[in-house]
Amino acid sequence: MTRNNKPLGEIDLTRWEQYDDILTDSLWLLGKRDNSGAHTADYWGNFVPQIPQQAMRRFTQPGELVIDPFMGFGTTLIEAVRLGRCAIGVDLQPACVEQARERVQAETYGDGGRVLPMLGDSTRPETAHAVQEAMREWGFSHAHLLILHPPYHDIIRFSDHPDDLSNAADIDAFLERFGQAAANFAPLLAHGRFLTLVIGDKYARGEWVPLGFQTMEVVRAQGFRLKSICVKDIQESRGKRGQQRLWRYRALRHNFYVFKHEYVMFFEKVGR
Repeated sequence: MTRNNKPLGEIDLTRWEQYDDILTDSLWLLGKRDNSGAHTADYWGNFVPQIPQQAMRRFTQPGELVIDPFMGFGTTLIEAVRLGRCAIGVDLQPACVEQARERVQAETYGDGGRVLPMLGDSTRPETAHAVQEAMREWGFSHAHLLILHPPYHDIIRFSDHPDDLSNAADIDAFLERFGQAAANFAPLLAHGRFLTLVIGDKYARGEWVPLGFQTMEVVRAQGFRLKSICVKDIQESRGKRGQQRLWRYRALRHNFYVFKHEYVMFFEKVGR
């Protein structure tokens, strides 16, 4: 449960009307990706910084700990620096960890937070154990927010690494490995705190594959209850840039609808 029925984040309910920039509706029209400061759109699959920013402000206080098991170039960590949160990020690729480290160091504002990019495979228990050791060194027994932004299966191949979720042989294998990561990191989150899942669906052989709802069930099985499903607009991606008319033609010809959204799901930890 939330603490005394009060917000977990930085909102002062005596001044609740002043938080116009805090989202409370389930339709997120975020517009252009925030590329200010150390943020970059160079890495395919980086999610928009507005998502971790909203999640941290709603569900954490300054100085609390955020964990991102699929760090990429460090979007979550950069936002943590800006907001004065502590954060640990994990990624499978050494190049991503180095990029995240450089970008975090380049971020010059924010007060009180410390961040750590780590190399590791989040589907392996030893990676979660290494994160837990880092937490203890910082004086944390538990994290206060988990942010999961995994690959959307094989939509984008992030590396040649066989353990990369984007290289999973099929949907069942992807969901199994994602479940392993969720199982590894769920125990690190404090009871009553939140997990944010950012995920989209995909098409395969003419069929819509509901990755969002499939991964939702995986998270729920780890002792979480679903609090909200938010739908975020997708701005024009590299693959579709300048091809709106072509994609519209394909949709009409092949009887489908063009993806223009992804999910931002929020879960509360109620199990152990």
